[in-house]
Amino acid sequence: MFAIVQVAGNQYHVAEGDVIKVQRLDYQAGKTISLDDVVLFVDGDNVLIGQPFVKSVKVAAKVLGESRAKKVIAYKYRIRKDSARVRGHRQNLTSLSITKISA
Repeated sequence: MFAIVQVAGNQYHVAEGDVIKVQRLDYQAGKTISLDDVVLFVDGDNVLIGQPFVKSVKVAAKVLGESRAKKVIAYKYRIRKDSARVRGHRQNLTSLSITKISA
C-alpha cells in the first residue's frame, strides 16, 4: 500500500514507515500532522486516482525535525570579460515520518 501526496507544491511517493524530507513546514518537532492532498492511492488491486485529490484517503505523519540540504552552487562566468560570480544556497527542510495511511 502506498500513496502519492502533495506537500508544499511537490509530490512524494510514501508508504507507512517511510521518512521523507520536504520543504520547510512551520510545525514543531514531535507534532502529528495530516496530509490531506492525496493524488493517488494504491492498495493491491484497488487504485484510487484523484481529480485533483482523493477525498477519502488521509496520510498521518509525525514531524521529526528540521535540517538543511546540501549546498547548491550557482556559478556565472562571462567569457572574455574577466568576470565571474559564485553564489550558494542551502534549502531548509523538514523531516516527516509517515505513520499511517487510512482509506
